[in-house]
Amino acid sequence: MNLQLILIMRAALEEVMVKIPANDSIFGLKAAMAEVILKAAANGQTSFDGLVASASEQIQTVTSMLT
Repeated sequence: MNLQLILIMRAALEEVMVKIPANDSIFGLKAAMAEVILKAAANGQTSFDGLVASASEQIQTVTSMLT
């Protein structure tokens, strides 16, 4: 993985975390969302917008799995 992709993934994670209301934030959520982004990147999604969209689609699923 190159540095540029890592920076894009990090920025995408931060963007997704901003979309989650503070009262919905639960322990392990950021790590789980990072995993979603890593899997999307491994499957060929490497654009910022694509990674944000992929992770955003999974917020509800991940949140429900962690509660």
